[in-house]
Parts: sequence; structure tokens; C-alpha cells
Amino acid sequence: MKLFVYHTPELTPTDMPECAIVVDVLRATTTIATALNAGAEAVQVFSDVQELMEVSEKWPADKRVRIGERGGNKVEGCDLGNSPLNVTSDIVEGKRLFMTTTNGTRALQRVQTAPVVITSALVNRRAVVEYLITKKPETVWIVGSGWQGSYSLEDTVCAGAIAESFVTEMGYPLADVAGNDEVYGAISLYLQWQSQLYQLMNCASHGQRLVGLKCYDDLKYCAQTDTLDVLPIQSEPGVLVKSDLQTKKLQYWMNDSKTQS
Repeated sequence: MKLFVYHTPELTPTDMPECAIVVDVLRATTTIATALNAGAEAVQVFSDVQELMEVSEKWPADKRVRIGERGGNKVEGCDLGNSPLNVTSDIVEGKRLFMTTTNGTRALQRVQTAPVVITSALVNRRAVVEYLITKKPETVWIVGSGWQGSYSLEDTVCAGAIAESFVTEMGYPLADVAGNDEVYGAISLYLQWQSQLYQLMNCASHGQRLVGLKCYDDLKYCAQTDTLDVLPIQSEPGVLVKSDLQTKKLQYWMNDSKTQS
């Protein structure tokens, strides 16, 4: 396997890998994982607000939730902004979420033609690592969303968390796996900050924007690691659903428990 890290959609090559992992810790991919874990039917992403409105209008009103964010604020005409704390089961269960954000949805559209597209945040890092260990794709890109084309600390530390865990658990020499220098940098950042991720969020430029918007609880939530056992995976271009790998894993655990009893 060769693993590559790209900090923004703009820095991502045009040829596609076997597996692309999109990261937008603050906050799109954290919200996507949380919504699917809460029972959302799917999350459909758009880079353009008008397109979101036109497509979602064709969906039954009681079966849709519009999520729109620009500059950290909710888009007028949408039901919710981009806070993962708002996508609770009573709001999203059984519904399709139509989402547009400043950065994350752009990153998803950048790699949507890859054979496999999944999303990761810190909250579901473990599920992503388990997917890589199980499937062992030949080439993997971890694509950060950044902030309007620039580097972001929070996406890079998440990329490092994924890469470090995968390499360590598989016992691979890093030199054999790392496809570019960014992999080394991301792992180094994670190893330095792994026990202070909330502090890192507050240092990050986008974290400071969210502090300015008084989104303190969002920052705390997004800084948590491995709290959700959910793997968002693209079922068709721009549409993310909950992977059935978690269901299969639960069934295996239940069958194993019955055997032992």
C-alpha cells in the first residue's frame, strides 16, 4: 500500500487513487459521521447552495434536512448550520441530509470519481483504520479540506492519526508506506498533539473562527477521538451512506458470543 496526504483539494492530483479519504474535522466530516450514526438515510453534498436547493426541493419535505454553512455561519434558507451537535436522531433519523459547507463538500467533490470514497474525522478515526486494515487498498489518499485553499492543522492531525494507527498496527515500515513527505509531517503533528487535541483545535485558525462564533461545544466534540463506530462511504457520486461493515462486525460479535456461551 502507498499512502498519500494532501492538505487541500487544490493540492490534490487529478488522477484518482483506489481509496480516497476526505477529512474536514471542523466540521463537515464530523457532522456527516454523527448524522449517519444518528440514523440519517444518507448525506448528499453540494458545493453550490442553489444546486442544493433545487435538488432537495424534489425530495419530500418531511424526509429532508438542509444543512448549509459559509464562513462558519448557517446559510439562509437551510434548516441547520454545520454543527454536529444539531444532527440528533430526533431531527435526522430516516431523512436525507442535503449539505453544503465552505470547505468539506468541495473536497468531497474533488475526489468523487475515485472507486472508493470515505470520510473521516477524529470521532470515527477507528472505523476508518479498520477499513484500511481489512481492505488493504493499493493506493490511499487522505485529502484535507483546509480553509478556502489553505492548510489546516485539524485536518492534518486527523490524517496523521489515521496514518500512524494504520502503520503501527500493520507493522509496516513507514518508509515503505509513505507516498509523500506530507505523511511524515502529519504523523509527527499527531504524535506531538495526540493528548492535547482540544488545545490544538483552539490554536487552529478555523478553531479560532469558531471560538469567535462561540462554538465552544463544537470544538470539544470535534476534538474527541474514536467515539463513533461509523464509516461514511460514497454509494454514488456525492451521496454518503453508512457502510455495512459495522453491521457485519456486530453480527460477527453476536455470533461469536453465542458460540462461546
